[in-house]
This record gives sequence, C-alpha cells and structure tokens, in this order.
Amino acid sequence: MSPSHRDRERGAAAVEFALVIPVLLLLVFGMLEFSRAYNVQISLTNAAREGARVMAIHDDPTMAKNAAIAAAAPSAALTAAQVTVTPSSCSANPGATVKATIQYPLALMTGLFGASIPMSAVGAMTCGG
Repeated sequence: MSPSHRDRERGAAAVEFALVIPVLLLLVFGMLEFSRAYNVQISLTNAAREGARVMAIHDDPTMAKNAAIAAAAPSAALTAAQVTVTPSSCSANPGATVKATIQYPLALMTGLFGASIPMSAVGAMTCGG
C-alpha cells in the first residue's frame, strides 16, 4: 500500500511546522524580553529623575536615594548601592546640577539572550529646584 496524497501532505505540514516553530518562539520570546526591558528602562529613568528632584529640593542624599528606590518599584527592585547622587550637598554647591545615576542588572525571564543585561539611567536637576 502506498501512502495517499493526503497522508503525504499531512507529513509535509508537520515537517514545515517543526522547521518554523523554533523561529516563531524565538520571535515571541524576544518581543517579551524587549518589552519588559523597555518598561524597566522607563521606570529607571523616572526613578533617577525623581531622585534628582528630591535631592535638588531637600538637599538630602539618603532621602533622594529612597525616593528613587520607591519610584522604581515594582518594575525594578533597587538597592541604595545601585543609586548614586552627585554632588552630595546642594547647599555647598548652589546652582550646581544634581545627578542621580542608577545602575541596574536586569535579569532576563527566558535566559535565551543571556542571564542579565546591564541597564542605567541618569536624572539631572539644578540645585534649589
């Protein structure tokens, strides 16, 4: 008995699907990773801006770091060590530009593109508001 035309087409469709599905999954997971990284980058940028704003108004580096950490949550779980505020005093540098810098390693969900990628954000504001 020879296979019918319909059986051969079914087998060909299965082979084509097996060839296409890895590329399709790679595209889907790539879009998921990119969209999550983009969301975290926006959150980090807003957090850095908030940290610089609090430092420029209140002249308190600890308060500025805490404001940046709070602004980044829940997208990024920041620690105080990942937030840098310079200069450390606005009263000693009136009119200076305060910069809040955030360095954050983003752990990737799938691991297909590496374990993590380094992300950074900078916010700047003039001392005194």
